[in-house]
Amino acid sequence: MRTVRGWLQDTAGGLPRTFWYLWAGTLINRLGSFVLIFLAIYLTQERGFSASQAGLVIGLWGAGGAVGTTIGGTLTDRWGRRPTLLTAHVGAAGMMIALGFARPLWAVAVGALLLGAFAEAARPAFGAMMVDVVPDKDRLRAFSLNYWAINLGFACAAVLAGFAAQGSYLLLFLVNATTTLVTALIIFAKVGETRGPVTALPAKGMPAPAGALRTILADRVFLGFVALNLLAALVFLQHISMLPIAMGDSGLSPATYGSVIALNGVLIVFGQLFVPRLIKGRSRSHVLALASLVMGAGFGLTALADTVWLYGLTVLIWTLGEMLNSPSNATLIAELSPAALRGRHQGVFSLSWQLAGAAAPILGGLVREHAGNSTLWLGCAGIGVVAAVAHLISGPARERRAVALRAVGTPVTPVNVTATPAPEAAEAAATSPADPVRAGS
Repeated sequence: MRTVRGWLQDTAGGLPRTFWYLWAGTLINRLGSFVLIFLAIYLTQERGFSASQAGLVIGLWGAGGAVGTTIGGTLTDRWGRRPTLLTAHVGAAGMMIALGFARPLWAVAVGALLLGAFAEAARPAFGAMMVDVVPDKDRLRAFSLNYWAINLGFACAAVLAGFAAQGSYLLLFLVNATTTLVTALIIFAKVGETRGPVTALPAKGMPAPAGALRTILADRVFLGFVALNLLAALVFLQHISMLPIAMGDSGLSPATYGSVIALNGVLIVFGQLFVPRLIKGRSRSHVLALASLVMGAGFGLTALADTVWLYGLTVLIWTLGEMLNSPSNATLIAELSPAALRGRHQGVFSLSWQLAGAAAPILGGLVREHAGNSTLWLGCAGIGVVAAVAHLISGPARERRAVALRAVGTPVTPVNVTATPAPEAAEAAATSPADPVRAGS
């Protein structure tokens, strides 16, 4: 018992109360994230659109997300974290309902575009707020806890959405909108603005912030890190585009694909909370390099898979790489973001995921069609090796930049952020029954 309590304290104890409000909002929001999971099925089976029309709508969702993360990042720094989050969530809830009632293709397309913009505009503000309120020493486990909540909610939402869709597809949109509004209410009632005063001094090696975009585009260290994340995302997102096609070619049903891909969420839910202790004190560059190798190996082995258990094994392998990658990525992006431009850095980083979301299925389909299934998966393994080597080479420069930014950073004093809760309170928040908040990694 004492060992379990010690593990809980090490995992969840001592985090700021504001973090737990954000964590609860994430859990609730992801629990109701029904629409994107079933959007393709809704458009083709319920609405009678063709596969190409459904692809267009989903692509516009991604395009809107790319615009949303860019605008959201700018608003996060200029307007504030809290108003950006509230506006994005309320706007997303409204567009969710509008999309549920939309009938003509053009209305559905416009609704998806605007919904993607509002939904993804919240991402930079949420990331910046998490960095604002959680001290440097606690960020690894805080982001791991949040990532755990995302995957728990995603796994539960996939199951619940299946039952809800049997009654009415409109119910999916209404429930999704409701949980989004509940998250907005939690932020409105319990979370104050966390953007604090920022220093005007640039870190060593950083250009003076004459313009936010110019500052980011001139930061080769940061852009190199974003580029490596783009490579990883191009590989990772094959699991929702080319993997189901490959399993279909092996004679396996869509239901089997659902069961196999569920292993990803199950492993993360049960294993992610142990990752911070596993990688604590280790070189982030080495962890990220290992994560790239493991993820690439998992997808590469798909070239040999033709049975359920082999496909399941590949999912388990690349999920281990994902679990190593996510918390290290989150803490590093936090430390590479100057306080004055934190929201915009979060936005540019999120943009790499949006670009990968649009490009991964297109590139994967082209490679598979013209070079074959095995070439696609072995190519993923090759990208993993390239990314691993690049992490080892670029790692020292990233760490020097992080040290320089910490040296000139001004401590942030969040508004309405209460004192750190007692360990018992934090432990209760972490272990209380959270009937269940994955999208966008």
